[in-house]
Amino acid sequence: MYDKQALINLIREYALEFGDFTLASGKKASFYLDCRKVTLHPRGANLIAEGILELLGDDLPQAVGGMAIGADPITAAVITVAGQQNKPIKGFIVRKESKEHGKGRDVEGPVEPGDTAVIVEDTTTTGGSSLKAIDKAEAAGLKVVGVISIVDRLAGAAEIFAERGYPLRSLLTIRDFGIEPETGE
Repeated sequence: MYDKQALINLIREYALEFGDFTLASGKKASFYLDCRKVTLHPRGANLIAEGILELLGDDLPQAVGGMAIGADPITAAVITVAGQQNKPIKGFIVRKESKEHGKGRDVEGPVEPGDTAVIVEDTTTTGGSSLKAIDKAEAAGLKVVGVISIVDRLAGAAEIFAERGYPLRSLLTIRDFGIEPETGE
């Protein structure tokens, strides 16, 4: 069982900042979550992987992955811990820009068309990055069955994913930090 409180503490210490920010979604926010400071932290990577594997339970997809570069350390942590637990989960990376050389793939990794996949994300706001990852993963033949986020900002991503048939699960929400969702501008 993963230690949710330890993950909250790490995010508070390393990733949560207050101020005036413009998010990738274009929304304005009074706080920012730089989860790379936790996904690339040795304890954080393990806590996140343990939490995601716990969320998945026995209903394991064949692969996990997401949009480069934010999802890369999450994917690496999950497949490493899954391997240590003898769980056969593969990883993949979705390129932001199409590769101009070689095979020109948008999705890299040992995945095959027809594999079930879960998209992983550090923070979800409106879900734009994950939706792009879903589109590219499905174009490569993967069957996306859901999205898992480390922190859901509770700003509409779950509803947007649900409209397209992808459940969103998260390890934490911003309420776990005593913050209420912002509507943004």
